Amino acid sequence: MTHHKTRAQQRIEELDAIPATLAADLEAANAERDEARTKADEYLAALQRERAEFLNFKRRSTEERLASAGLANESLISKVLVIADDFDRAIDSRPAELAGDAWGEGIAAIDRKLRQLLDSEGVTAIEEVPGTPFDPRLHEAVVNVPSTDRPEGEIVEEIRRGYRLRDRVIRPALVAVASGADEVETTPDADRPRRMH
Repeated sequence: MTHHKTRAQQRIEELDAIPATLAADLEAANAERDEARTKADEYLAALQRERAEFLNFKRRSTEERLASAGLANESLISKVLVIADDFDRAIDSRPAELAGDAWGEGIAAIDRKLRQLLDSEGVTAIEEVPGTPFDPRLHEAVVNVPSTDRPEGEIVEEIRRGYRLRDRVIRPALVAVASGADEVETTPDADRPRRMH
């Protein structure tokens, strides 16, 4: 015997199935939403990393460009300093008879313009006078001078002027430094003198 369901029974069974279907659909929708949020978070994190990398790249590029320009400027300034040294020597060795000469004054005017140009680029001289203590950050000792009138480690003479580019030494001053008086003592077992330091 076949059992036929009445229309009301079919409708009841359909209504009983709807909450289970809705729950499954809701669960699937929640899973899709969670997956979409996870992907969105991954995309956001990737975008933030890319942005940070781009900003770092941009900063490094700017720093490298400025450093490269600075090195080029420093190289050119170093070459110009050689010419400034030549002007120093020419003016220091100017014969007395050219003291009021227009040509000699013209050379001195060119030297002043060169100094103004260097100053406008942030280049300043490290001028040391005798008696200044030796500082290896600013000076390069090229001669040790035995001296009784200056304490050891004091500058005796500036041989070549040094320069700074803003706050950095680009060429140390070449100086002669007092080395103190040497003492000589004879040893009892030898006839030759031995130097004491």
